[in-house]
Amino acid sequence: MTEQYSARTENVRAALAAAGHPDTVRHVPDGAKTAADAAAALGCEVGAIANSLIFLADGAPLLVLSSGRHRVDTVGLAARLGVGRISRAKPDDVAAATGQVIGGVSPVGHPAPLVTVIDESLRDFPDLYAAAGTHDTIFRTDFAALVALTGARIVTTSGG
Repeated sequence: MTEQYSARTENVRAALAAAGHPDTVRHVPDGAKTAADAAAALGCEVGAIANSLIFLADGAPLLVLSSGRHRVDTVGLAARLGVGRISRAKPDDVAAATGQVIGGVSPVGHPAPLVTVIDESLRDFPDLYAAAGTHDTIFRTDFAALVALTGARIVTTSGG
C-alpha cells in the first residue's frame, strides 16, 4: 500500500526527486516535534537529527540546519556570517518562508530557495534525519547530500 502524505510532505518528496535524492520519506506514527522525539522514534542519537530552524538575519529568512544535540549560538553565528543580528523567526515568518510549520520544517520543499547554513558537527553521523514538511514525517539523508540539496554554507552554529 502506498503511504498518503500531506501536500507539505509531497512538496518535500518532489524536491528530493527533482534533486535525484532517493525517496526515504517515512511516517513517524507518534510524531517527532522535537529532536529528542525523532531520535527516540528512529532509534538513533539525537545528534543525527538535522533540525531545520528558521531565523531572521538582519530581517531576512535564514535556514539553519543544526544538530539535535546543539543549541544555535545566534550571536556567534551572526559574527561568523557577517550579519548584524540573528533572531528566532515567529511562526508566521516560518510559514511564509517555508510553507511549513514549526515542528515539521524540512530543509527542502519551500516556495523559494532560502539562504542556508549547516552545522559542521552533522558530519559526525553517517545517516541524518530531517523533517519532511510535517511533525510526523522524516527523511533519511547524509551530510554531503544535505549540503547538495540545500546549497548550504558549512559553519559552526553552536557556541564553544
